[in-house]
Amino acid sequence: MDNGFKRPVSRREAMKILGGAALAGAGGLLSPPGLFARQAGKRPNIIFILTDDHRWDCLGAMGHPFLQTPNMDRLAGEGVLFENAFVTTSLCSPSRASFLTGQYASVHGVKNNFCRWDEKRNITFMDHLKRVGYDTAFIGKWHMPGGGLPNLPGVDQFVSFTRKDGQGDYYDCPIYVNHKLTPNRKPYITEELTDYALDFVNTDRENPFCLYLSHKAVHHDWRPPKHLKGKYDDADLSHLAPESDKYNTWTHLNWLEGTMNDMHTTYRRYCECLESVDEQVGRLLTALEKRGVLDDTVIVYAGDNGYIWGEHRLYAKHYPYEESIRIPYIVRAPMVIDRPGRRADQMVLNQDLAPSLLQMAGLSIPEAMQGESFLPILNDSTAPGRKAFVYELFKDFPFSGRVPAHKAIRTDRYKYIDWETCRAPELYDLKTDPREMTNLMDRPDGNALAEPLRAQLDALKQQYRLVDG
Repeated sequence: MDNGFKRPVSRREAMKILGGAALAGAGGLLSPPGLFARQAGKRPNIIFILTDDHRWDCLGAMGHPFLQTPNMDRLAGEGVLFENAFVTTSLCSPSRASFLTGQYASVHGVKNNFCRWDEKRNITFMDHLKRVGYDTAFIGKWHMPGGGLPNLPGVDQFVSFTRKDGQGDYYDCPIYVNHKLTPNRKPYITEELTDYALDFVNTDRENPFCLYLSHKAVHHDWRPPKHLKGKYDDADLSHLAPESDKYNTWTHLNWLEGTMNDMHTTYRRYCECLESVDEQVGRLLTALEKRGVLDDTVIVYAGDNGYIWGEHRLYAKHYPYEESIRIPYIVRAPMVIDRPGRRADQMVLNQDLAPSLLQMAGLSIPEAMQGESFLPILNDSTAPGRKAFVYELFKDFPFSGRVPAHKAIRTDRYKYIDWETCRAPELYDLKTDPREMTNLMDRPDGNALAEPLRAQLDALKQQYRLVDG
């Protein structure tokens, strides 16, 4: 299908089209409201695919030694793979709310997995898209708060689950369609959610559509589909923690979250669940191709947070370390991407999704959104990115005992962590120490190195209205 919406538009051309009056969006990025809609005469379809606990390096495209993700790799090969993508709170509910609202947890109010989603205050990007004529669907994991399901005014079809406080089950998970309990059509949750997604995209319609597809995978308890279970039983896991690594405790740690398996076995199941997600991404791409709308559709794939697999003698998430806060972030949007197949090293965040999608749909970015559109980076590989961002974690029972609340600043080179209680500050040089093994605060000049980062952290906290606690 050729709707005149294929050729990327340079920033110089955008300025010319707007008569030199391009508006500056959040963070000074180019924000030409209505540009792409006016050129095309039609807004793009949008699909956002979100997985749970998918860390950034678990992709074939990122050089994983054995995990096979050909469909995610295809998205990267035909789009842009952000190699420095992060969440601002590495926890399910806060991160998901940030994707939806374009805001920090301090502002949208979902500070942990038990805080309520404020239906009156929080506005999602789907609300904005619905107002300009999009058909919308939310399919999959909601998990805000405590498993309860919301009423989302910007969503036409809502398919989700409440099992296990909203975490869901891999097999035979009770499904609610528009708040009505509905018999299962497939036993495996990743396939069933994809079936609902296929029903939605295959519907004949005049309007553009926006699909939010949020998988239970790859959250614990890591039960892959039967045809993949055991596929990676013989895979070599030596890449996870080299013997020379002083924090190599892999063979000594037992798993404590959702299963009694050792961490090696659990990691293998994790990878098999991820391959299942990749299979379902492939089904979705095939359906879009058959309908002739693949190149008229913006597709974004991301994880809601990373995951620590034994590094730093830790497991799970919450922590401000790279394994926990970095995520896969892939955008396929041939109508706006310059030089598809490239890697982008600019830093992008989960809250950047909402303003970016709105801008690609030709809408202005609401002032309430704190994220920055990454559309200029898609359109121009030399476009500047942010210089720093704040990571925040609040008290989250029952994990508060081992992970105190904290704020951190992450720049393109350094990370400074300010724990509220129990722990001393930490400072890492990510250029020379990417595994965050050497705390520079232990050096005599540690405080002097940290002082400008503390000042920058305080300034960003004030700018974005971030609170402690």
